[in-house]
Amino acid sequence: MKQLPVVLALLLPLATQAATLIVVEDRGGASALPYYNRLNPEPEPNQAQGQLPLPSPSAALGFPVRSPRLSPGPVEGRVINAPGLQPFFLVGDDELSRRWLASRGETLRRLGAAGLAVNVPNAERLAAIRSWAQGLAISPVSGDDLASRLGLSHYPVLITPTALEQ
Repeated sequence: MKQLPVVLALLLPLATQAATLIVVEDRGGASALPYYNRLNPEPEPNQAQGQLPLPSPSAALGFPVRSPRLSPGPVEGRVINAPGLQPFFLVGDDELSRRWLASRGETLRRLGAAGLAVNVPNAERLAAIRSWAQGLAISPVSGDDLASRLGLSHYPVLITPTALEQ
């Protein structure tokens, strides 16, 4: 027991040093403190509590979905080598996609292709696109990464393990 005060006396300077932050590099910019303050579950006394705005239901689901690298238009088919790739297709909220889904729907169902709506403004328009697809699964997703990886600039398009085709 006699050692406890000695150990505490030795650790006290270390504890006070640990509480002091050392800035290694400061590149400027805005402080993130306001964001962290909102995470504080217990408000500090005399701190004004402002109401955070609730996101709209469309924003909560990630709408609008925009893919600036993709637009409706002709796609030149080509061979690809992607063994094991689950067939999927890209569509948008436009007349070309509606007609394409009507004409290719049976093929898409036979392949079990999953759909990605790459340009859709809100949940109501996504529901319309899904109705055009008559039972095919379609999710709202930005397609810019896919566009750059596959060298695409237009949709609608079907992507299978062996080909890109419209």
